[in-house]
Amino acid sequence: MLAPALLLMTVFFIWPLAQAIWMSLFDYHHNLYEPTFIGLGNYAALFTSAEFGQAVWNTLLFALVMLPPMVVVPLLMALLLNGVGPWLEAARTVVYIPVITSMVVVGLAWKWLYAREGLLNKTISAVSGGMVPAIDWLTSPTVALVAVAIVVVWKGLAYYMMMYLSQLQGIPKDVYEAASLDGANRWQQHWHVTLPYLRPIGAFVLLISTIGTLKLFTEIYVLTNGGPLNATLTWVYFVYRKAFEYLDLGTACAAGLLLMLALGGLSWFQWWVSKAGDEVAS
Repeated sequence: MLAPALLLMTVFFIWPLAQAIWMSLFDYHHNLYEPTFIGLGNYAALFTSAEFGQAVWNTLLFALVMLPPMVVVPLLMALLLNGVGPWLEAARTVVYIPVITSMVVVGLAWKWLYAREGLLNKTISAVSGGMVPAIDWLTSPTVALVAVAIVVVWKGLAYYMMMYLSQLQGIPKDVYEAASLDGANRWQQHWHVTLPYLRPIGAFVLLISTIGTLKLFTEIYVLTNGGPLNATLTWVYFVYRKAFEYLDLGTACAAGLLLMLALGGLSWFQWWVSKAGDEVAS
């Protein structure tokens, strides 16, 4: 009974993983067709690589910038759009459009908005009366990371909102009725009833949004290509650059495996924290 699933897992996961581990032990940079076995040399080189260190640091910065709005704002949106009615359904449909829109289309649209003579700069100039100069959103090392983070957050908000919304609509009505009979007002019901029910889905949203942040690639590829001056170079884009631009397959595999270990450790830690919190609450 398990054979079909095990076969698919072996072909599409276990074998590629084993091949990546094996390739990470070779130096492909000097000779792509006759690589040299160097053991853990690629891993040692990564820990002393300024470019890899910049990629890891940028990835952590993206996480710090994006995770708070990705966890909190969708919750507020779900509370606002929770309920039954044609207007609410239409609003939920409209706000979900960015999620189903191709990232290439989104990236091109935002590049137009971010252009020096684009709509965003013109709007800021009009509001400020021309006192604020045009901002180089995607070409300034100090601004580009935040500009990309805004696009990622904007595109993903409704996705996480739907998760909160599905949990909200599953809360029994009699729980709110009991809280109301006990004298709890609207705010107290949200604080003592709604939020405890949403805590498991909140932990799940935090986990998958963190993983998504650490795996950031498409947005970088479309908007900045890791620039300017590696200001938006992420961990995954570093792997792509090493593999497909420099043909340094060994270093790319080593960096990818380190990312896998980091994601696995992070997932285990968040699961452990969530489990410990449930035990304390019980």
